[in-house]
Amino acid sequence: MKFLYHPESGGERLTLEGEPYNYLFKVRRQRVGDRVALRNLRDQNLSIYTVEEVGRRQALLRLVEVREYPVLPKRYFHLLWCIVDPKVVEKSLPSLNEIGVGKITFLYCHRSQRNFRLKLERLERLLINSCQQSGRSNLMELEIVEGLEEALDRYPDTVLLDFGGESVTEWEGVERLLIGPEGGVTPEERGRFSSIVAFDTPLVLRSETAAVAAASRVLL
Repeated sequence: MKFLYHPESGGERLTLEGEPYNYLFKVRRQRVGDRVALRNLRDQNLSIYTVEEVGRRQALLRLVEVREYPVLPKRYFHLLWCIVDPKVVEKSLPSLNEIGVGKITFLYCHRSQRNFRLKLERLERLLINSCQQSGRSNLMELEIVEGLEEALDRYPDTVLLDFGGESVTEWEGVERLLIGPEGGVTPEERGRFSSIVAFDTPLVLRSETAAVAAASRVLL
């Protein structure tokens, strides 16, 4: 773990309890006098604390140093992802965060299964854990919009990833990309995009595979 998340990181003194306390003092066996790095994931500061007191259920930390230390993706990439099974999203989210996706907009298309519902608070907790492990210093943005029309009204420069289709534009310069549902977008939905890309493969990709592959192609 590169750092520990705490929403009040940067304050002169912090009290750790619950899961962060258990991790530091029951898993990592930190002791009084040890130094630990914390972030709040709102700014780019890395805060170094020393452990002052360790109790049975909580510990007191004292701030030693704060320095600006950004660890960020080299470019911005916004993924628009038609909603799939939340378990699939949860499994893929840490990988997308590590690759450097800046924002994910979840939406429903015509062929989406609308019984699926995402819990953004749970997804944010997964992102925090991923940032702690990977060292990323900012939190990926997440949002949910109702449908494709609203998404394209907000982000008219979105490029469509067409499963198994013929690429009609180059990947170079792609900043926003839509991953359709498992059944693909309808011809009417496809007609709303002026830019379309595809992978050069005869194989059928699952939604989450396409999301990770597309992010990797753009960012890595």
